[in-house]
Amino acid sequence: MSHWIIAPVVLPAIAAALMLLFLRHRLTLQRATSILAVLALNGIALALLHSAMTAGPEAYFLGDWPAPFGIVLVLDRLSALMVALLAALALPVTLYAIGSGADAKGAHFHPLLMFLLMGLGGAFLTGDAFNLFVFFEVLLIASYGLMVHGGGEARLRAGLQYVAFNLVASALFLFALGLLYAVTGTLNMADLALKLPTLPEGDAALLRVAAVMLILVFAIKGALVPLHFWLPSTYANAPLVTAALFAIMTKLGAYATLRFTSLVFPPDLLATDGIVATLLLPAALVTLAVGSIGTLGAASLPRLAAYAGIASMGTVFLGLAQMTPTATAAALYYLLHSTLATALMFLAADLVSRRRVHLRLDLLAPVAQSGPVATLYLAAAIGLAGLPPLSGFLGKLLLLDAWRDHAAAIWPAVL
Repeated sequence: MSHWIIAPVVLPAIAAALMLLFLRHRLTLQRATSILAVLALNGIALALLHSAMTAGPEAYFLGDWPAPFGIVLVLDRLSALMVALLAALALPVTLYAIGSGADAKGAHFHPLLMFLLMGLGGAFLTGDAFNLFVFFEVLLIASYGLMVHGGGEARLRAGLQYVAFNLVASALFLFALGLLYAVTGTLNMADLALKLPTLPEGDAALLRVAAVMLILVFAIKGALVPLHFWLPSTYANAPLVTAALFAIMTKLGAYATLRFTSLVFPPDLLATDGIVATLLLPAALVTLAVGSIGTLGAASLPRLAAYAGIASMGTVFLGLAQMTPTATAAALYYLLHSTLATALMFLAADLVSRRRVHLRLDLLAPVAQSGPVATLYLAAAIGLAGLPPLSGFLGKLLLLDAWRDHAAAIWPAVL
């Protein structure tokens, strides 16, 4: 499977290039190309997931340059799971965008979608911290184009806020990578895991600064309070079909946090001395509370979905903060569930927007075809609330079990 590891990066890039070069003004052919590319991505993702589950981790060295000098992509169960989630989400979102005509409201929707999939796939698969930064920038550019797709003053204003916050995150990311490279001489994650335990004591302070800066970067990407301000306006003003796909972008912050805290800054690393968990736990609890309160006070359906997404990120980071296998498994299970539930909530909001004059939560006459739309919305709402019989209930139950030794402090926030 080694050569197939790069396919989730190369396939969307080729599809985007073909559409920009040869299909620029042929929307029907762009739609067909997107569907074929996403279907192929799903097949490749399933094959990679099967390989990771049966054959174990694999590395792909671009240009056959050995690590840590060359670019490395790593396939393990975590990266394969995230690529499979990306592909599974991209298919219904692409089909909905085509069926609803949302892709025709502006230029280059499908090339931007492919570049976004390329950036996300590369970020999930890379084994190098600098290339994680590169893929962050690729998906940032593509996501901004999708965010302002169709235009509008409110959308452009929210887009500028989104870019400003993420540029701050990019600058912090570069500073952190510079510190790591100055201290260790490498940015390969596996190489960092080998070198950091033997780091001289005099470099521990620089390492702690780099660790804190990286956590701040991932907190911005994951919309952790108090670095969440960009998300409600961005997601509420973006095209709702785009916001549905953006549901996985905040999960990239959680993925990067898990990757670094399990490999680069593990709990037993003396130089960081548990500083990551110390920062994550209170931030996760406050994020869960702010997201829940924002959901209750939301004045419109898209903003309600955005705050529900923030609350779900608090729940995911709550599992990651414990840094144990049990809590991490619970967090990953809830991550999968909440990504799909949040996306469904935004798609349900888009269906409502096509049947109402506005999306404010006011009393109006029932919308057309209210039964199917209400069913979709109810399924998404129950899923995000973590109520039975949907999978969110099991995810929260696993998380509560992982924190049973601290039930008095953690359980009230989750419940």
